[in-house]
Amino acid sequence: MRFTGDYSSTHRLADGTPVRLRLLRRADREKLVAAFDRLSPESRYRRFFTAMPRLPEKLLRSLLDIDGWNHVAIGAETVTTDPAEAEGVGIARFIRLKDEPAVAEAAVTVVDHMQRRGLGKLLVSALAQAARERGITRFRAEVLRTNEAMLALLRELDETARPVVDGSLATYDLALPEPPAEERMTGPVYGLLRLAAAGLQVVLRRLGHPAPRSGA
Repeated sequence: MRFTGDYSSTHRLADGTPVRLRLLRRADREKLVAAFDRLSPESRYRRFFTAMPRLPEKLLRSLLDIDGWNHVAIGAETVTTDPAEAEGVGIARFIRLKDEPAVAEAAVTVVDHMQRRGLGKLLVSALAQAARERGITRFRAEVLRTNEAMLALLRELDETARPVVDGSLATYDLALPEPPAEERMTGPVYGLLRLAAAGLQVVLRRLGHPAPRSGA
């Protein structure tokens, strides 16, 4: 497999900014907290559905409870001479559903000042490839239907991607394209997760995120 513990890949974004992708490790606790602190209050609310001035210890432990197979997280960081000084700027993760092992919940987060530079697209592509390597064929994402990005997504997703709507939530099951994923970045799964990286609200129930009340 390509996406193993020693995976590391350096890329340049559209504006020339270099970033390094690698798998998140349990030892990245401080970097994860620091990246959270760089999120704006609005981005935190969109990601976690509540005002969150700091990352709760229980949620932090869940975010770091990765096993490289059922729960995989790919982090993006700045490129520095000393890797210990690199700053986390984005993360994409999936969590396999125990009752549907070919399906995983997925979400992407990019810090505010790195949004709309192509980092979300890069993370989504890597996440889809890592999932395919592990036998996952579909990403499931639950999104709130309360912002313009969501409305645009509902109009643009193709006819095969029909959400199940329950109150304020829309649930999508989106098929992952066959590899090589880099060459197929126009499908609905990428549209959904790229919008997620730009601030679209996505629920990861397996991390214990509170589900919004119906009609909220």
